[in-house]
Amino acid sequence: MSTARPRRQPPRGGHSGALPPGWREQRLGALAVMAPAERPAATAIDRCLQSLQTQWREEGHLAALWQRWPALAGPQLAPHCRPLRLQGSLLTVGASPGPWLLALQYHRHQLLAALRAAGFAVRDLRVEQHHPLSLAGPAGEESRADWARHPSRVDVHGLASCPRCGSPAPAGEMARWGHCSFCRRQELAAPQLPRPQ
Repeated sequence: MSTARPRRQPPRGGHSGALPPGWREQRLGALAVMAPAERPAATAIDRCLQSLQTQWREEGHLAALWQRWPALAGPQLAPHCRPLRLQGSLLTVGASPGPWLLALQYHRHQLLAALRAAGFAVRDLRVEQHHPLSLAGPAGEESRADWARHPSRVDVHGLASCPRCGSPAPAGEMARWGHCSFCRRQELAAPQLPRPQ
């Protein structure tokens, strides 16, 4: 003998008893049938995406930063750096080596202020060197062109001896400064004495 319950049948004809939750009575001419309750209209995709973006920002998701990064970092800096990690209130940003890394470190406080003004709960910003796989567009072409003619490339300019220190160094550095980059750094670090007039 089976102990299964009999299935509940929808009310017939003029029966207007209490309906179970999630059901409604629908009239088809003189006949009243039980039908599932109408579902609310689907949320438009743009409202759904806006809701998701707000939730990401409130919960501190890296995805929200990725999406708003060009506006937050600015048109010059954004192509050369990107948010890498968001751990609690610490954001780690990776920047292309060289001048872009220095530029990001220089503009660190402005970037922090922009992040806070946009509603991100970032309290500190860590900057680290990051080698992106490839930069697309004009920024990538510009970086590749800069690297192709960089004076420190031995494979492009060859190797020579520095006339000041005698160390082997890229010939491009000697052509540019008259000596190697180490001697150039010492030259720039030396205090400049005023010239007698």
